[in-house]
Amino acid sequence: MIDHQVRVHPSADRLPPEEQLAWKLAAVATETQEAADLDPAAAAMAANRVIDNASVALASLLRRPVAVARAQAVTHPAPSGASVFGADPGLRVSPEWAAWANGTAVRELDFHDTYLAADYSHPGDNIPPLLAVAQRTKRSGADLLRGIVAAYEIHVALVKGICLHEHRIDHVAHLSAATACGLGAMLRLPTRIVHQAVGQAVHTTTATRQSRKGEISSWKAFAPAFAGKAAIEAVDRAMRGEGAPSPVYEGEDGFLAWMLDGPRASYTVRLPEPGEPRLAILDTYTKEHSAEYQAQAVIDLARRLREKTGPLTRVREIVLHTSHHTHHVIGSGAGDPQKYDPTASRETLDHSVPYIFAVALEDGTWHHERSYAPDRARRPSTVELWRKISTVEDPEWTRRYHDPDPGQRSFGGRAVITLTDGSVVEDELAVADAHPAGARPFGRDAYTAKFRTLTEGVVTRAGQDAFLAAAGRLAGLDGAGLGELFPAVDTGAVAAYDARLPKGLF
Repeated sequence: MIDHQVRVHPSADRLPPEEQLAWKLAAVATETQEAADLDPAAAAMAANRVIDNASVALASLLRRPVAVARAQAVTHPAPSGASVFGADPGLRVSPEWAAWANGTAVRELDFHDTYLAADYSHPGDNIPPLLAVAQRTKRSGADLLRGIVAAYEIHVALVKGICLHEHRIDHVAHLSAATACGLGAMLRLPTRIVHQAVGQAVHTTTATRQSRKGEISSWKAFAPAFAGKAAIEAVDRAMRGEGAPSPVYEGEDGFLAWMLDGPRASYTVRLPEPGEPRLAILDTYTKEHSAEYQAQAVIDLARRLREKTGPLTRVREIVLHTSHHTHHVIGSGAGDPQKYDPTASRETLDHSVPYIFAVALEDGTWHHERSYAPDRARRPSTVELWRKISTVEDPEWTRRYHDPDPGQRSFGGRAVITLTDGSVVEDELAVADAHPAGARPFGRDAYTAKFRTLTEGVVTRAGQDAFLAAAGRLAGLDGAGLGELFPAVDTGAVAAYDARLPKGLF
């Protein structure tokens, strides 16, 4: 691996393109690698994430934000375009709109993969735009795999090296750069074109984190889809010879100088050497539960604690000792009263660890719909327990959250439950059971089971089997075969739901 130092340069420096971070990202992505040269474990994990994305996308078809994005997409038909989850199997739409609809479907339930380091990310958000463009350009499954592995490599490197959250910049800025690079790898574009596409994508997708603060709206689902759509459009313009703000990261009026640490900003981004295997996808992990990733271990911990607490009416107080990120983003340290509001939106509740811990402690399980149902959130016993739960930052858990060794990095915490008789019950869990270092790491069988569970009643058993078979031979699919990654559903039910939506411009 090579450590690239990234700092702000005045315009007078005339920083050459080859010395810019955007170029170095593009160069890693565009280094020629055939699918046969990919690390077998990385390629297999990429196929797992294609399965994972389809699972959560299909489970969300009748949710309003997904229906809205789909309704917008289907008004942009293109005979040689891309497929949309839930739409007529024969329909093809313009790829940027397919990426918009499918990206929203993938993100809506907050139930796919994650990578946490200096910043946050959901690297699986790269897959919808890559798949859409692969269909549009008739690329093979092997080409798609190459693009996915490259996008994950760039995404993880940026998330490790550059923290956006401390400046309240939304993490999709890293996503758009990774998607542009993944597209470049998949299409075998010259580095100079991908360099310009990265610049355009980053410049147009830098936004504040208000989308994940206070009353969280449906934009949380749309935001990564917007980044994917923007990346496709950036690549298209760059292929046509158009340029970007440059240097987008290092410029004196650029990303680092004004959005992040300022004119004296300096970051280290570690990227693979030429010929080095692209393995970053293996550092990422998916979710067993539909909630913010830092809540995954908390749900598993709550399930374990149920056996120790006895009747929950005996609980006087619960304090979760956890990391800075967990306390300030989804805990009481966020200062958001909405995190304790029984009428809050689902998007808010899945970013409220006090709510999540209360429900998991009461139910001993977690469901992507039932656990967020309005009547569930308003249950008097739940509200009473919920308001007894708070979080505190523990420096040791913050240190473990940022441990440089992925095998030691922890995203959980310690729960201290004080009962009405003064006795104390406590336990801790470092990582979720499904994490690679957890009690039950996810493998292909777990991804398959998640797909079958989430698509039950949505996709027939035969349709499930056909999809899983196609995903299993992804490297061997031709351009037409990529359509097999969109299982048939009851389009009549989907159309009936969509027909109830208000109309927009398209």
